[in-house]
Parts: sequence; C-alpha cells; structure tokens
Amino acid sequence: MSSDNKQRPSNSIPIRFVDSDEEGVFEEDEMSDTAEANEYDRSSERDFAAESDPRAEPLGGPELAELIATRSELKRLQSALSEAQDALARRQADFENYRKRLERERGETHNRIVAELARKLLPVVDNLGRALDAERTMEAQESKEFRHFLHGIELINKQLNEVFESLGITPIASVGEPFDPHVHEAVVTEPSDEYEPDTVTEEIARGYRIGDKLLRPSMVKVSARRNE
Repeated sequence: MSSDNKQRPSNSIPIRFVDSDEEGVFEEDEMSDTAEANEYDRSSERDFAAESDPRAEPLGGPELAELIATRSELKRLQSALSEAQDALARRQADFENYRKRLERERGETHNRIVAELARKLLPVVDNLGRALDAERTMEAQESKEFRHFLHGIELINKQLNEVFESLGITPIASVGEPFDPHVHEAVVTEPSDEYEPDTVTEEIARGYRIGDKLLRPSMVKVSARRNE
C-alpha cells in the first residue's frame, strides 16, 4: 500500500478493489457527499421559505400575475360586500320608517272615526246624566220600584262611560281645578267664597279628550274676584 493512501484524512472510508494483477485500496472522500447534502438542504429551505413567505423569493411571471388577480378579485368582493351591507341598512331604515308611519296613520284614522262617533253620542250622555241628577234629588220621595229602575239607569250610564274609556275617551277634570282656556269654556262667572278666583266652581257640560287631543271642552262656571 502506497504512502499517499496512508495520508488520507481519518474521516475517509476505505474501499478495496481487488483484481488479478494487484490488490489496491482506494479511499472515497465523504466530504463531497456532505457538501452535496448541505446544498440539498439549503435548496429545500429556500423552497419552503418561498412557499411560506412570498417575499423570500421573487415569484415568476405566471405566479405573480395569478397573485395580483387574486388580490384584485378579493378587493372587488370586499367592495361588493360593503355596498350590499349599506344597501341592506338603508332598506331596513326605510322599512322601519314606513312601519312607524303606517302605525301613526292607523292610530290617527282610528281616533278620527271614534271621535266622530263619540261626538254623536255625547249629547245622549249629557241628557242621560242630567236626567239622573234630577231624579236623584227626588229619589227619597219615589217608590221602591222606581228607585230600582233608577239604579238600573245609573248602571247603563256607568257602562257607557266605561265604553268611552275603552276607546281612549276620558273626561276632563273641572270642578276645583284652575280655569284652563285650552280645555274649559267659561259660560258663567260669579264671585265665590269657597273657591279662589279663576277656579272652576261648577261643571255644566262635561268635556272629553281622545288620547292627547281635545274632543270637546268642558262648559263651566268660574269664580271671579269680588269688587271691594
């Protein structure tokens, strides 16, 4: 075996080839295999970096064009989604306004029809109330049968007022209240020792509201200041 073969690095793997003429030992250096493996590893790392981060390696023409087209399509879809959401919000707002307007108009129509009917019934209610007030002053002089009849009329009057209340028609407070020209109509004024000036002392005809609107003002008697 030659001296050159003995000076090979210690990390070499000897390989023997034997023929008929002479026996020789040839050593293959592993450094070349290690270099090829390292180069392969670096190539694999570059490929992985290119796949995970587009900025790691410049993309080719087709890949870049495809990426630009994808981003453009994404922006277009985002813009279309935003426009659809805005349109939906406007539609919902329009529908809510329409619903509120419809409910308001329905309520106004209901109150108008009820008010027209109530105005026709109010004179009947007034006359019934006056008849009851007149009969109550003579109730003690009447027979037992008549008192039962009068009690039945009072129940009818009460039921009629309950019907008015169920329709949103409520009476206006008058006696003992300060005179309010918005809901009271002064028919008579006279001095009073019991009430302060400008106070309703008697209700001649009851007034009513329907909801928050005036249906009919109360006709009242109002106290006045005494002349000293």
